[in-house]
Amino acid sequence: MLNIRYREKTNAWPGFVDLFSNLVIILIFLLIVFVFLWTTTNVFNKGSNAKKVAELQQTNQEQAEQIVQMTEDNTAATELLVRARDALETQEQEKNILADTFEQQKENIANAYEQKLAELTKQKNEIAKEYEDKISELQQQLQQANAAKEELAKIETEKNEMTDKLISEKNNLNNQIAELTDQLAKAEELAKKQDVEYVEMSNRLNKALADKVAELNTMAQYQSAFYKQVKDALGDRTSIKQEGDRFILSSDILFPSGSYKVSADGKSQLRILANIIKEFEDKIPTDIDWIIRVDGHTDSKAVVNGTRNYKDNMQLSLLRATAVTNELVKNGVSKRRLVPSGFGELHPVTLGNDPTSLQKNRRIELQLTNK
Repeated sequence: MLNIRYREKTNAWPGFVDLFSNLVIILIFLLIVFVFLWTTTNVFNKGSNAKKVAELQQTNQEQAEQIVQMTEDNTAATELLVRARDALETQEQEKNILADTFEQQKENIANAYEQKLAELTKQKNEIAKEYEDKISELQQQLQQANAAKEELAKIETEKNEMTDKLISEKNNLNNQIAELTDQLAKAEELAKKQDVEYVEMSNRLNKALADKVAELNTMAQYQSAFYKQVKDALGDRTSIKQEGDRFILSSDILFPSGSYKVSADGKSQLRILANIIKEFEDKIPTDIDWIIRVDGHTDSKAVVNGTRNYKDNMQLSLLRATAVTNELVKNGVSKRRLVPSGFGELHPVTLGNDPTSLQKNRRIELQLTNK
């Protein structure tokens, strides 16, 4: 709380009046002593000068009268000073009363001021908070407006780029349409010329289709005869099985595990099959272009990197099919009639992972077909 008080001062006026009265009395006493000494000195210095003594007496009397007058004046002055001191004391009391009143009013004003200051400070803080919130909101709105402006500028740029692209594409499309129109006109003109050729081509195509159908029918007949001859030659052998239009040889009979080199037993089996193919080759007319596909298949076990001369099952299946082809060629089959291919584990005959299923998937298939 604001508290401003005047420091009370000691009233020195009564003491001053007493001091002044004492000084006046001392001054009169000194003056009497001086006159007395001066008179005595003159008397002793001039002897019996009666006239001079009379003058001194007269002077002394006059001075005594002056002293009386001065004493009276001092008394009057003292009374005046006493009255003045009483008046001053009364004024001092009034001043103290006024000072107390002033202090009370000052304290009341100070309290009111501090209360008003607190209210104004609170209002200022509330206004400042409201102002800061408003500033923050306006800043956010400004940021959003700037972001929207940038996005709008980006959209405008993209729109202009899209417009330019569309115009370019439109021009290109118009050029293409013009070119296509020109080509269409030329094509229509060419079509008119080719109408006659179309009839001839259609006749030739129909004849070729008929010949192909006849060839396929003939090939089907030779396939049936070939499969029957192979089946009769094999008899009760279980190493080579016929399924539909193909013969299946187990890879476990033809190759050691993980190898693509034909085993001795495998060579014996392929020698029988080569003799059948050579015998049947002489029966098929030379105008039928036929082949025997040699397809290699493996199981689903992955190849361990760095342990074999091949990188995966696909490569192993092709190497095994090629080895079978080479063995058949060694036994007299025409090389141009054999086509090796490898399918790896992509076409299993069974989806099981047991040893029996894996063994069935490791196989070589031979199929008589036309090119």
